[in-house]
Amino acid sequence: MRHLDRALILAGLLITTAAPAAAETADTVLFNGKILTVDKDFSVQQAIAIQHGRVLATGSSEAMKQLADSHARLIDLGGRTVTPGLTDGHIHGVRAALTFGTEVNWIGVPTLKEALEKIRTAAKTQPPGSWIVVAGGWTEEQFAEKRRPTPAEIADAAPDNPVYIQHLYDWLLLSPKAMSTLGINDDADVAPGGKLERGTDGKPDGVIVAGGSALGKIFDRLPKPTLAQQVDGSRRFFREMNSLGITGIVDGGGVSMYPANYQALFKLWHDKHLTVRVAYHLCAPKPGSELADLQNLTQLLPQGFGDDMLHFNGPGEILIWADWTDGDITPDGKAKLAELLRWAASRGYTIQIHWNPDRTVHNLLDIVEAIDKDIPVRELRWTVLHLYNASEDSLKRMQALGLIWGVQDGLYFGGERLQQEVGKEPARAMPRIATALRLGLTVAAGTDAHRVSSYNPFVSLQWYLDGTTIGGVQTRDEAEAPSRAQALHMYTRNPAFMAHDDDKRGTLEAGKYADLAVLTADYMTAEVKDVGKIRSLLTMVGGEVVYAAAPFAELQSAEK
Repeated sequence: MRHLDRALILAGLLITTAAPAAAETADTVLFNGKILTVDKDFSVQQAIAIQHGRVLATGSSEAMKQLADSHARLIDLGGRTVTPGLTDGHIHGVRAALTFGTEVNWIGVPTLKEALEKIRTAAKTQPPGSWIVVAGGWTEEQFAEKRRPTPAEIADAAPDNPVYIQHLYDWLLLSPKAMSTLGINDDADVAPGGKLERGTDGKPDGVIVAGGSALGKIFDRLPKPTLAQQVDGSRRFFREMNSLGITGIVDGGGVSMYPANYQALFKLWHDKHLTVRVAYHLCAPKPGSELADLQNLTQLLPQGFGDDMLHFNGPGEILIWADWTDGDITPDGKAKLAELLRWAASRGYTIQIHWNPDRTVHNLLDIVEAIDKDIPVRELRWTVLHLYNASEDSLKRMQALGLIWGVQDGLYFGGERLQQEVGKEPARAMPRIATALRLGLTVAAGTDAHRVSSYNPFVSLQWYLDGTTIGGVQTRDEAEAPSRAQALHMYTRNPAFMAHDDDKRGTLEAGKYADLAVLTADYMTAEVKDVGKIRSLLTMVGGEVVYAAAPFAELQSAEK
């Protein structure tokens, strides 16, 4: 196929005016649409022809129809926009999927009244005494009431069930029954790192203020879904992602992710029921023995081990727990991080590393620069995650090393807090996405969902474009916004590059997988405020329908 493409190009024949040889026929043609190929020229075509799960060609509707074989499936797009399938460049999707079928989801719920009603409904439908869990992905700013639920409201909504409600990685609300079930009575029961808030009577009111590590330890004490529930939840979560145009994720592992937690994912893959391409990273499971643990876990996992649906993409995002705290890394922590990163480089591993404050990122960049003198890191495709307040100097150092910047939409939830911490004027330039792109960095989009944000890629894309929080406050100026084409690159080409899959997917070019999404609205022309409302009507992975809604719903039933 690729030899044929080269021959056509050398002959000066465009596919819009000439067809390939007779042997090259399409089994599926989508026509009468707006195909955003996201190739190097960001070319737009009317139709796309697919052969054996890969893009055969793009061009005019007439030319692509001529490529159809006698049994080809012809799909009239009705003028709709098609993008390459979206890839979330940093998400905790494997973890979210495990409990998707058993959690209460507050993502996108517009009022606290409705959120509490979800708790009441769960209390009525679940057995008495069973846990009701909201594991994150919400903030009080999304509610019309602009406040969080009170302990009394939660106890009233579910008096007979223990309730766990987590807010990002900031705090946790437990109902009285949950406090009793877990045996939490004072700060020592949530140590280290947790602190109980108390009411006017001096007694704990159910709110626990803590960071990610402490919250993760409390979450680990909750009952786990069975393997069957985990598999069902994973299948449902990935289908949910498909409904949003997602065809791939780069998974960051994360807190509470241990080797046993990957069994549901592996079963879906083994049974060929996986509908999202997954490039997964493995975190160091516990503090103190990070390098030894990762060396042990990866003995049978060379870089890229797997196939085109599921492969190991290296260690990360938590490498050394000392740098995950977002505080000042200690000299001992820095030495351990240097040792681990040098080992990863020697093994040819790609890594993702969590780093938030720009004031300390020089420690990381110093380490990488030292390693780069002995082992070039550019081809390893290492990613620095988050770093929302990255300075231009830090970005220049990252670009010189060939590092990828993974920027999620965390400030969609946290923009107001950023303003309080750094001031409104400095916040207007954060994150410096346009600057990074101008400097030549590869910037990859993602959500970091689901505990700290929504997994909706279009909500994320809208935030990249306008810098406006879920509470309606524009905290970032347009000067640091990417263009629409650049933002789409960040959700297609660039995360595919992260995953070492850029030669296989991320654009709708001949020879690449036919991973695509037919959208409810034109991403390129819709008002920015409406981008977050876009969904997929038809999603394909390797030319197979994994999600379909009207008017394409019959296509999915036809493939079952």
